[in-house]
Amino acid sequence: MIDALADLHARCFVTPRPWSAAEFSALLDQKHVFLIQHQGGFALGRAVAGEAELLTVAVPPEARRQGTGRTLLEQFEEESRRREATESFLEVATDNHAAIALYSAAGYDDSGRRTKYYRSPNGAFLDALVMRKNLV
Repeated sequence: MIDALADLHARCFVTPRPWSAAEFSALLDQKHVFLIQHQGGFALGRAVAGEAELLTVAVPPEARRQGTGRTLLEQFEEESRRREATESFLEVATDNHAAIALYSAAGYDDSGRRTKYYRSPNGAFLDALVMRKNLV
């Protein structure tokens, strides 16, 4: 399963760089990290001390624009609430317009910006948009 997560992540991301199987394994070994899977995609989240963080979402390219991302986000939020999180945060590259539209439609608001947070394969830096949603 870990290899499948890394393989899908590599199909979905260039910037930020895709995560390795070892990185997924290390994350999933952490107490507060959880995995949501739906229709070939997945969301990885963490919830602790009343806050949830959406670590990553990956939807197979051929399955995009069919509601899978929205469903994964909803299930991430449900699990976060179950784990007593009252707010959720995420970071997204400022050039990932589809993801920003998804998060905005789900009620996430701009909360900040991390300047030059991501590095693209060509060496250019991209800002990360920090988004937040109240879960109560």
